[in-house]
Amino acid sequence: MSGICIHNATLLAGYARMERCAVLVEDGKIADVFSERRFLQKHFDPGMPAYDVDGAYVAPGFIDTHIHGFAGFGTEDLSIDAVMAMSDRLGQYGVTTFCPTMYPMSNEDMDAAILACTGAMGRETGARIAGLHLEGPFISPARLGVQRPEFVRAVSLELMEHYFKLSQGRIVNMTVAPELKGMRELALFCISRGIVLQAGHTDASYENMLEGMQAGILHATHFFNAMSRLHHRDPGAVGAILIHPELSCEIIADGKHVHPDLIRLLMRDKPEDKVVLVTDGLKATEQYGCVLYANREEVELVDGVFQRTSDGVIAGSALTMIRGVQNLVGWGVPIEQAVRFASSNPAQIMQLGKRGLLVPGHEADLVVFDKDFSILASMRGGRFLKNELSR
Repeated sequence: MSGICIHNATLLAGYARMERCAVLVEDGKIADVFSERRFLQKHFDPGMPAYDVDGAYVAPGFIDTHIHGFAGFGTEDLSIDAVMAMSDRLGQYGVTTFCPTMYPMSNEDMDAAILACTGAMGRETGARIAGLHLEGPFISPARLGVQRPEFVRAVSLELMEHYFKLSQGRIVNMTVAPELKGMRELALFCISRGIVLQAGHTDASYENMLEGMQAGILHATHFFNAMSRLHHRDPGAVGAILIHPELSCEIIADGKHVHPDLIRLLMRDKPEDKVVLVTDGLKATEQYGCVLYANREEVELVDGVFQRTSDGVIAGSALTMIRGVQNLVGWGVPIEQAVRFASSNPAQIMQLGKRGLLVPGHEADLVVFDKDFSILASMRGGRFLKNELSR
């Protein structure tokens, strides 16, 4: 038997926690998962690398479905090389799959960003690109956050068809405002093509949210942020997400975008498989020693979040996926559940196939981290992206 074995591990398989386990990887797949006792009894190929991780966690590789940039590179660079660099850097942080996310831009730049992301697909050296996330341009002018108003568009099926064709069918998810005129037709177009629609940057009433659900908008972008608030006469977008268990949602677990107690409230009422950890990370994340930019505007890191320098509006997160998992655990979330938010849930909601679980036959995408949440190794398709393990 040949391959790679990681053993003496605490396995967070995406559905349960198992102590003193081993994972066997062969031909880019998870070949077997078994106890340490069975590992010691097996007769392995003497030449097979076997890594003793001394009780460290082994989990499915993290899947970030909402990220604009990382470590000085972003989708706004309109460059295949920049997206490739994002892939490489993310792989060092335990991310094995991501959806490069585009802000609303000029028509010319939006096209260039789509072409850059699709051009990088299949050439990644680090994290795999699952597909594109379009955060707009069909969003509400009343809930922009730091999105630029001049690039917000009225719903246009013709424009959506253009994006879809230009991407070669590689748009995975899209943030939209359900209340906009023409949204039902857009939703039907997208859902028939496998695009997951997310309610976000929305001023929707509760009734608007219900209408969106009927059209298949069943996921939500950065819950609580840039959406209509909970009110006792109109529960709005926030209320709809809390009330309806079939709605899933993103959370940014940096403790700044959403108060930790509100995340606890969400997880008390929301089914465990309906919460997705994202970073909403910016180009400036993990970038040091220079002027910082995001969406082509200067930002600064203040109290753990990026703020637009010109007016102090929160521009986005400085979170990494491993830090998000660590924060959730620090707030009392069981570690196996926090890892599920970062791996198996996004894989399931985005219909990413055999990813997000450590079970035989699934892709050998995994991350190894210690009790201090330091990344020791990451692997995509059976190939190490980072490896500080000892044999």
